[in-house]
Amino acid sequence: MVRLTDYERRMLDGEFGAFKQAAIEKIVEYANALGAEELCKVSKATIFFGAHHYLDAVKSEDYNKIFSTMYLCSDKAIPVDKFERSCFSQTCVSPCDQYVWEPLGQTKEFFDKNSRYLDIVHKAGVSIAGSCTPYLIGCIPLKGEHFVTTESSNVVMCNSVFGAYGNSGGIESSAWSAICGRTPKWGLSIPENRLGTVVFNIKCPAETAVDWDVIGYTAGRLLPPHGIPILQGDFPMPNLIKLKQCFAALATTSSAEMCHIVGFTPEAPTLEAALGGKKPRAVIDITPEHYKESMDMICDKGNGDVDFIALGCPHYTLEEIRDTAWYIENKRVAPGVKLTVWADYAIKEMANQNGYTAIIEKAGGHILTGGCPLVVGRTMFEGLKGMATDGAKQAHYIRSDHDAPVYYGSMEQCVDAAIAGKWKGGEF
Repeated sequence: MVRLTDYERRMLDGEFGAFKQAAIEKIVEYANALGAEELCKVSKATIFFGAHHYLDAVKSEDYNKIFSTMYLCSDKAIPVDKFERSCFSQTCVSPCDQYVWEPLGQTKEFFDKNSRYLDIVHKAGVSIAGSCTPYLIGCIPLKGEHFVTTESSNVVMCNSVFGAYGNSGGIESSAWSAICGRTPKWGLSIPENRLGTVVFNIKCPAETAVDWDVIGYTAGRLLPPHGIPILQGDFPMPNLIKLKQCFAALATTSSAEMCHIVGFTPEAPTLEAALGGKKPRAVIDITPEHYKESMDMICDKGNGDVDFIALGCPHYTLEEIRDTAWYIENKRVAPGVKLTVWADYAIKEMANQNGYTAIIEKAGGHILTGGCPLVVGRTMFEGLKGMATDGAKQAHYIRSDHDAPVYYGSMEQCVDAAIAGKWKGGEF
């Protein structure tokens, strides 16, 4: 049985209200199921709030009822109350843009419902960010801090680069933690569980963001179950853009929650340190042949018509928006083609200030915030001829939603496709 502090016991007894009591009851159940001996204080939380379509399973317009059923797993409607103030909580992606609905093929009614849901949790203490890349806008748990997140690439980034402690939490457990400020101490919350177990020798290209996207995708699909990958090789050390692509793809094809890069990430100054002096479970070379196999999995062969382009999975940095604006300036998206660039609100505001939004819009594109095609759903791509994206994660998952060809490549290749109305990516 998990041991509780006096404060946690008082919360469990209902001293701080029914909302927190319900949350810590679930955390205690979760901890006992995991065999955790104690709880950790959570300082950062990224949570999947908004009018997500799965919430429609609750046949009610009462958000208290919806929240209680879907997040608190309770048959009793518990009014949404204050989240834990010592834990900074912000929203992950939602199924809407914060400002517009027409480019997403949505109704004003659905847009208003999403805004209403977000407003309720905002008044309870959750900041609205709509970001799958919270580290780009300052939500960065540092070494030793405990965090929860519903974004699979974020858990890898925070563990691997910032040295924070966290596990892949579900939508519900992350909400419980944000409400009560606690999470079970287990898994990657325990230092000895953070050691790498599988060594990958990178022998394929590792120069561009596409390369790192494919490396992550490949490492994930070759990773043995429950492995923690270690990447090493004679390659230039990646920047944040390359890392976010790598970690998003890694989390797509595996359950990895952490990734060591020898000589780069905090807990891997050397291979020996990353392994903790132990022998690896496996040593795997990622070869150009593996690279091509992965590319064949995420990019349909040949050329073809496209009418939907999605850039920014995970969400773009300001640098990526700048580069897109510079590349598309004085060009024009082909008639009938929808070019979408995805970021969070803060990054878009900076893009507005720097004139990048105006350049992209003049070319016929949109910078959209708060979500992505995967989260928005079918309204974005019903009846499309073909799609191009620069995110391996997007290319992998979007295939289950339609039968049209899906092409994957660099931002430049995707923009070229938007301008021509055709994918001419060629061979990698």
